[in-house]
Amino acid sequence: MTDAVGSIDMPDAEAPESKKKARKGGKRAKKGPLKRLATFYRQIIAELRKVVWPTRNQLTTYTTVVIVFVVIMIGLVTVIDYGLNHAAKYVFG
Repeated sequence: MTDAVGSIDMPDAEAPESKKKARKGGKRAKKGPLKRLATFYRQIIAELRKVVWPTRNQLTTYTTVVIVFVVIMIGLVTVIDYGLNHAAKYVFG
């Protein structure tokens, strides 16, 4: 059988990708599960050291803002609930 002109089929030649050695997990496959777990925890601690922790004054301010916001939202929901409750009693008797 003759090949078509311009055919890219090369049955005798291997593709360049197939010459590469297949990896079976890289560096992780060489370490045991306990070493991987230890590495994971070391990385967590390293990342936590990069965190910019708030000062006591900042933390107090943030906490106060959150508590005030929650109290305002509780009041708003209470007023809306009270109003809808009376509206439902008025409509349905």
